[in-house]
Amino acid sequence: MGSSQESTFSSASAAAQVNASALDLLPVYAKELIAGGAAGAFAKTAVAPLERVKILLQTRTEGFQSLGILQSLRKLWQYEGVRGFYKGNGASVLRIVPYAALHYMTYEQYRCWILNNFAPSVGSGPVVDLLAGSAAGGTAVLCTYPLDLARTKLAYQVSNVRQPGSALGNSGQQQTYNGIKDVFKTVYKEGGARSLYRGVGPTLIGILPYAGLKFYIYEDLKSRVPEDYKKSVILKLSCGALAGLFGQTLTYPLDVVRRQMQVQSKQPQNSSDGFRIRGTFQGLLLIIRCQGWRQLFAGLSLNYVKVVPSVAIGFTTYDMMKTLLGVPPRERAHASGANK
Repeated sequence: MGSSQESTFSSASAAAQVNASALDLLPVYAKELIAGGAAGAFAKTAVAPLERVKILLQTRTEGFQSLGILQSLRKLWQYEGVRGFYKGNGASVLRIVPYAALHYMTYEQYRCWILNNFAPSVGSGPVVDLLAGSAAGGTAVLCTYPLDLARTKLAYQVSNVRQPGSALGNSGQQQTYNGIKDVFKTVYKEGGARSLYRGVGPTLIGILPYAGLKFYIYEDLKSRVPEDYKKSVILKLSCGALAGLFGQTLTYPLDVVRRQMQVQSKQPQNSSDGFRIRGTFQGLLLIIRCQGWRQLFAGLSLNYVKVVPSVAIGFTTYDMMKTLLGVPPRERAHASGANK
């Protein structure tokens, strides 16, 4: 009996050693990719219902313009059930995993590169996080934008409100999509590969300051935490929440322009507020003139509710995953940055 238990324990120990050895073989950037992807998927799924409602408010979907958060959630439940809360979340997670993985990994790589090449000029403080975060955000957006477009188009359509099988506000005239692949095929037919990047201009203009500010604020707040509390999950969540709230407030109008650009091909051009957004600043002026300046902040209160858990969970999960995967501390990463 004793020998059997010893054999079992030995096998488990050997398996653990093999797994640890396999993990050690992964390069640091691969571990950062895994940690970033896991953080993004976990955070995005946690706030998927709020993200769906935010898109409906931003795009002025008929039947939702004057509703609050709870009323919108109740209406989605009434017409689409639980699945309605997660419509478009498949595309969202499919996008966020590579997006977050690239975002976090390239942030670490850009940060090391800046420190190794420009440390005397920019120093080693939060300014490095601002520059590295902005560059990482732009890189991740360019690589994954078509998936964000698909997510928005899927989340924009609401079924069963006027007629069974029709999209909201359309009386059956609006085209509906059956999935991510159908969105890509249809959008590509409409305008080629370029149409898959409709709205990427305001996205980049918005993500560069947002991503930079997010990392800047998060790392700056963490640096002010006493050493004894640096591993506290609650403090990491708090730092992440504040970073997300501040960054989103400054860049939110650009997100509204992006959403309206993404769905304007599905909206009737003869409606009273029909217009075509062709650029970021032109779009800001058009929305103010035709829909009022308040529309630039439509859904912002909901975004506050969404950003607090999303960014907080994302940063905290990323830090925890790095520890779990054995990513070396930042000081060691800097020293070996050229070898990554």
